[in-house]
Amino acid sequence: MKKLFVLPILCLSSIITLAQEISTREMDRINWMEFAEFVPEKINTVLLPTGTLEPHGVINNGADNTAPAAMAKDLAADLNAMIAPTLNYGITGSMAAYPGAFQITEEAYGPFIRDILKGLAKNGFKNIIILNGHGGGQTAVLQDIAGKVANELGVRTLVINWWTYASDVTMEVFKEDGGHAGLNETAYIQAIDPTLVHKERYKPEQATAYPQNKAWSAVPFPSSIGLYQEGQGYPNFDQAQADEYFEKVNEKVLELIQDTIAKWDLAGL
Repeated sequence: MKKLFVLPILCLSSIITLAQEISTREMDRINWMEFAEFVPEKINTVLLPTGTLEPHGVINNGADNTAPAAMAKDLAADLNAMIAPTLNYGITGSMAAYPGAFQITEEAYGPFIRDILKGLAKNGFKNIIILNGHGGGQTAVLQDIAGKVANELGVRTLVINWWTYASDVTMEVFKEDGGHAGLNETAYIQAIDPTLVHKERYKPEQATAYPQNKAWSAVPFPSSIGLYQEGQGYPNFDQAQADEYFEKVNEKVLELIQDTIAKWDLAGL
Protein backbone atom coordinates (compact mmCIF):
# COMPACT_ATOMS: atom_id res chain seq x y z
CA MET A 1 0.00 0.00 0.00
CA LYS A 2 2.85 2.38 0.69
CA LYS A 3 4.06 2.08 -2.89
CA LEU A 4 0.63 3.01 -4.18
CA PHE A 5 0.78 6.36 -2.40
CA VAL A 6 4.32 7.28 -3.46
CA LEU A 7 3.50 8.28 -7.05
CA PRO A 8 0.51 10.50 -6.23
CA ILE A 9 2.45 12.26 -3.50
CA LEU A 10 5.41 12.83 -5.79
CA CYS A 11 3.14 14.07 -8.56
CA LEU A 12 1.35 16.43 -6.20
CA SER A 13 4.70 17.76 -4.99
CA SER A 14 5.81 18.37 -8.58
CA ILE A 15 2.57 20.16 -9.41
CA ILE A 16 2.92 22.43 -6.40
CA THR A 17 6.54 23.19 -7.30
CA LEU A 18 5.62 24.04 -10.89
CA ALA A 19 2.74 26.21 -9.72
CA GLN A 20 5.14 28.24 -7.58
CA GLU A 21 7.55 28.92 -10.43
CA ILE A 22 7.17 32.26 -12.15
CA SER A 23 6.82 32.12 -15.94
CA THR A 24 9.09 35.13 -16.55
CA ARG A 25 10.98 37.67 -14.48
CA GLU A 26 10.57 40.42 -17.06
CA MET A 27 7.92 42.96 -16.11
CA ASP A 28 6.98 43.72 -19.70
CA ARG A 29 6.35 40.03 -20.47
CA ILE A 30 4.45 38.91 -17.39
CA ASN A 31 0.66 38.92 -17.12
CA TRP A 32 -0.80 41.24 -14.49
CA MET A 33 -2.58 38.45 -12.62
CA GLU A 34 0.59 36.39 -12.31
CA PHE A 35 2.47 39.53 -11.25
CA ALA A 36 -0.01 39.97 -8.38
CA GLU A 37 0.57 36.38 -7.26
CA PHE A 38 4.29 36.98 -6.78
CA VAL A 39 4.83 40.69 -6.00
CA PRO A 40 5.36 41.65 -3.24
CA GLU A 41 4.56 38.50 -1.22
CA LYS A 42 7.17 36.29 -2.89
CA ILE A 43 9.30 38.82 -4.77
CA ASN A 44 10.16 42.26 -3.41
CA THR A 45 13.32 43.09 -5.38
CA VAL A 46 13.47 44.65 -8.84
CA LEU A 47 16.38 45.32 -11.17
CA LEU A 48 16.16 48.46 -13.31
CA PRO A 49 18.73 48.64 -16.15
CA THR A 50 19.52 52.18 -17.29
CA GLY A 51 21.71 53.39 -20.15
CA THR A 52 21.68 55.60 -23.21
CA LEU A 53 22.39 55.62 -26.95
CA GLU A 54 25.85 56.87 -27.89
CA PRO A 55 28.89 55.75 -29.94
CA HIS A 56 30.99 52.91 -28.56
CA GLY A 57 33.93 52.36 -30.85
CA VAL A 58 33.23 49.18 -32.82
CA ILE A 59 30.41 47.85 -30.64
CA ASN A 60 26.73 48.78 -30.72
CA ASN A 61 25.44 52.28 -29.97
CA GLY A 62 23.21 50.78 -27.30
CA ALA A 63 26.03 49.05 -25.41
CA ASP A 64 25.09 51.02 -22.29
CA ASN A 65 21.68 49.36 -22.48
CA THR A 66 22.83 45.93 -23.66
CA ALA A 67 25.24 45.46 -20.75
CA PRO A 68 22.93 46.17 -17.77
CA ALA A 69 20.00 44.38 -19.44
CA ALA A 70 22.08 41.23 -19.88
CA MET A 71 23.41 41.56 -16.36
CA ALA A 72 19.88 41.81 -14.98
CA LYS A 73 18.82 38.64 -16.80
CA ASP A 74 21.86 36.80 -15.49
CA LEU A 75 21.33 37.87 -11.86
CA ALA A 76 17.55 37.92 -11.49
CA ALA A 77 17.00 34.29 -10.48
CA ASP A 78 19.82 34.33 -7.89
CA LEU A 79 18.36 37.50 -6.38
CA ASN A 80 14.75 36.36 -6.71
CA ALA A 81 14.12 39.64 -8.51
CA MET A 82 11.94 40.99 -11.28
CA ILE A 83 13.44 42.94 -14.17
CA ALA A 84 11.96 46.31 -15.09
CA PRO A 85 12.09 47.42 -18.74
CA THR A 86 15.42 49.05 -19.60
CA LEU A 87 15.46 52.85 -19.69
CA ASN A 88 17.24 53.18 -23.03
CA TYR A 89 17.57 56.96 -23.29
CA GLY A 90 19.86 58.94 -21.04
CA ILE A 91 22.13 61.93 -20.45
CA THR A 92 24.68 61.27 -23.18
CA GLY A 93 26.85 64.36 -22.75
CA SER A 94 29.98 64.97 -24.81
CA MET A 95 29.21 62.30 -27.41
CA ALA A 96 25.71 63.50 -28.24
CA ALA A 97 26.80 64.82 -31.66
CA TYR A 98 27.78 61.39 -33.02
CA PRO A 99 25.44 59.61 -35.46
CA GLY A 100 22.73 57.62 -33.71
CA ALA A 101 23.26 59.25 -30.32
CA PHE A 102 20.45 60.69 -28.19
CA GLN A 103 20.66 63.36 -25.51
CA ILE A 104 18.04 63.69 -22.79
CA THR A 105 18.38 66.78 -20.61
CA GLU A 106 18.76 66.50 -16.86
CA GLU A 107 15.57 68.55 -16.53
CA ALA A 108 13.64 65.85 -18.39
CA TYR A 109 15.53 62.80 -17.15
CA GLY A 110 15.34 63.54 -13.43
CA PRO A 111 11.52 63.74 -13.09
CA PHE A 112 11.10 60.76 -15.43
CA ILE A 113 13.40 58.46 -13.46
CA ARG A 114 11.74 59.68 -10.27
CA ASP A 115 8.32 58.61 -11.56
CA ILE A 116 9.72 55.24 -12.63
CA LEU A 117 11.13 54.60 -9.17
CA LYS A 118 7.88 55.74 -7.53
CA GLY A 119 5.98 53.39 -9.84
CA LEU A 120 8.18 50.46 -8.84
CA ALA A 121 7.62 51.29 -5.17
CA LYS A 122 3.86 51.57 -5.74
CA ASN A 123 3.88 48.09 -7.24
CA GLY A 124 5.28 46.66 -4.02
CA PHE A 125 9.03 46.46 -4.53
CA LYS A 126 11.04 47.07 -1.38
CA ASN A 127 14.50 46.76 -2.95
CA ILE A 128 15.04 48.82 -6.12
CA ILE A 129 18.41 48.06 -7.70
CA ILE A 130 19.52 50.34 -10.54
CA LEU A 131 22.05 48.65 -12.83
CA ASN A 132 23.43 51.70 -14.58
CA GLY A 133 25.29 51.34 -17.88
CA HIS A 134 26.18 54.99 -18.50
CA GLY A 135 28.25 57.38 -16.41
CA GLY A 136 28.86 61.10 -16.60
CA GLY A 137 26.11 63.38 -15.35
CA GLN A 138 23.60 60.54 -15.43
CA THR A 139 25.21 58.86 -12.43
CA ALA A 140 24.78 61.91 -10.21
CA VAL A 141 21.13 62.31 -11.21
CA LEU A 142 20.36 58.65 -10.55
CA GLN A 143 22.03 58.69 -7.16
CA ASP A 144 20.28 61.90 -6.13
CA ILE A 145 16.79 60.84 -7.23
CA ALA A 146 17.15 57.28 -5.90
CA GLY A 147 18.19 58.59 -2.50
CA LYS A 148 15.28 61.02 -2.31
CA VAL A 149 12.73 58.37 -3.34
CA ALA A 150 14.13 55.93 -0.77
CA ASN A 151 13.76 58.44 2.05
CA GLU A 152 10.38 59.67 0.87
CA LEU A 153 8.69 56.30 0.31
CA GLY A 154 10.54 54.07 2.74
CA VAL A 155 12.00 51.80 0.06
CA ARG A 156 15.64 50.74 -0.33
CA THR A 157 17.62 51.79 -3.39
CA LEU A 158 21.05 50.86 -4.71
CA VAL A 159 22.68 52.45 -7.78
CA ILE A 160 25.57 50.52 -9.36
CA ASN A 161 27.95 51.65 -12.10
CA TRP A 162 29.11 48.13 -12.94
CA TRP A 163 32.35 49.05 -14.80
CA THR A 164 33.57 51.22 -11.94
CA TYR A 165 32.62 48.75 -9.23
CA ALA A 166 34.32 45.94 -11.16
CA SER A 167 37.47 47.89 -12.03
CA ASP A 168 39.51 45.40 -10.03
CA VAL A 169 38.07 42.61 -12.17
CA THR A 170 39.26 44.49 -15.26
CA MET A 171 42.79 44.52 -13.85
CA GLU A 172 42.54 40.87 -12.80
CA VAL A 173 41.40 39.59 -16.19
CA PHE A 174 43.25 41.93 -18.57
CA LYS A 175 46.20 43.11 -16.43
CA GLU A 176 45.48 46.70 -17.51
CA ASP A 177 42.85 49.38 -17.20
CA GLY A 178 39.90 49.76 -19.57
CA GLY A 179 37.83 52.59 -20.94
CA HIS A 180 34.64 53.72 -22.56
CA ALA A 181 34.16 51.21 -25.40
CA GLY A 182 37.63 50.04 -24.48
CA LEU A 183 39.00 46.65 -23.55
CA ASN A 184 36.59 45.94 -20.71
CA GLU A 185 33.31 47.24 -22.14
CA THR A 186 33.98 45.73 -25.57
CA ALA A 187 34.73 42.38 -23.91
CA TYR A 188 31.53 42.50 -21.86
CA ILE A 189 29.45 43.10 -24.99
CA GLN A 190 31.38 40.44 -26.89
CA ALA A 191 30.46 37.90 -24.20
CA ILE A 192 26.79 38.83 -24.53
CA ASP A 193 26.60 38.85 -28.32
CA PRO A 194 29.72 38.65 -30.55
CA THR A 195 27.69 39.88 -33.54
CA LEU A 196 27.56 43.31 -31.90
CA VAL A 197 31.34 43.61 -32.12
CA HIS A 198 32.72 44.79 -35.48
CA LYS A 199 36.42 44.00 -35.25
CA GLU A 200 36.90 44.72 -38.93
CA ARG A 201 36.12 48.40 -38.31
CA TYR A 202 38.64 48.81 -35.52
CA LYS A 203 41.68 51.07 -35.69
CA PRO A 204 43.81 52.02 -32.67
CA GLU A 205 43.59 55.63 -33.82
CA GLN A 206 39.91 55.59 -32.87
CA ALA A 207 40.91 55.80 -29.19
CA THR A 208 41.87 58.82 -27.09
CA ALA A 209 42.93 58.81 -23.45
CA TYR A 210 40.77 60.95 -21.18
CA PRO A 211 42.61 64.06 -19.92
CA GLN A 212 44.07 63.79 -16.45
CA ASN A 213 43.19 66.43 -13.86
CA LYS A 214 40.83 68.14 -16.34
CA ALA A 215 43.82 69.35 -18.36
CA TRP A 216 41.67 69.86 -21.45
CA SER A 217 38.10 69.46 -22.60
CA ALA A 218 36.62 68.88 -26.05
CA VAL A 219 33.00 68.65 -27.19
CA PRO A 220 32.30 66.46 -29.03
CA PHE A 221 34.90 64.16 -27.49
CA PRO A 222 37.28 63.42 -30.39
CA SER A 223 37.06 59.62 -30.16
CA SER A 224 34.29 57.13 -29.49
CA ILE A 225 36.77 55.01 -27.49
CA GLY A 226 37.92 56.79 -24.35
CA LEU A 227 40.83 55.26 -22.45
CA TYR A 228 41.07 55.64 -18.67
CA GLN A 229 44.87 55.60 -18.86
CA GLU A 230 47.27 56.49 -21.65
CA GLY A 231 48.45 53.39 -23.51
CA GLN A 232 45.99 51.02 -21.81
CA GLY A 233 42.54 49.70 -22.58
CA TYR A 234 42.64 49.06 -26.32
CA PRO A 235 40.16 46.29 -27.31
CA ASN A 236 41.74 42.89 -27.90
CA PHE A 237 38.63 40.90 -29.02
CA ASP A 238 39.68 37.78 -27.09
CA GLN A 239 36.54 35.65 -26.67
CA ALA A 240 37.89 33.56 -23.78
CA GLN A 241 38.81 36.67 -21.81
CA ALA A 242 35.47 38.24 -22.67
CA ASP A 243 33.58 35.26 -21.29
CA GLU A 244 35.72 35.21 -18.14
CA TYR A 245 35.23 38.92 -17.62
CA PHE A 246 31.44 38.71 -18.02
CA GLU A 247 31.21 35.93 -15.45
CA LYS A 248 33.48 37.57 -12.88
CA VAL A 249 31.87 41.01 -13.19
CA ASN A 250 28.42 39.53 -12.66
CA GLU A 251 29.61 37.52 -9.67
CA LYS A 252 31.02 40.66 -8.05
CA VAL A 253 27.86 42.69 -8.67
CA LEU A 254 25.69 39.83 -7.40
CA GLU A 255 27.65 39.68 -4.16
CA LEU A 256 27.28 43.43 -3.65
CA ILE A 257 23.51 43.31 -4.07
CA GLN A 258 23.11 40.25 -1.85
CA ASP A 259 25.31 41.75 0.85
CA THR A 260 23.51 45.11 0.74
CA ILE A 261 20.06 43.54 1.04
CA ALA A 262 21.23 41.27 3.86
CA LYS A 263 22.57 44.26 5.79
CA TRP A 264 19.39 46.26 5.19
CA ASP A 265 17.43 43.33 6.62
CA LEU A 266 19.80 42.96 9.57
CA ALA A 267 19.33 46.62 10.43
CA GLY A 268 15.55 46.28 10.13
CA LEU A 269 15.35 48.99 7.49
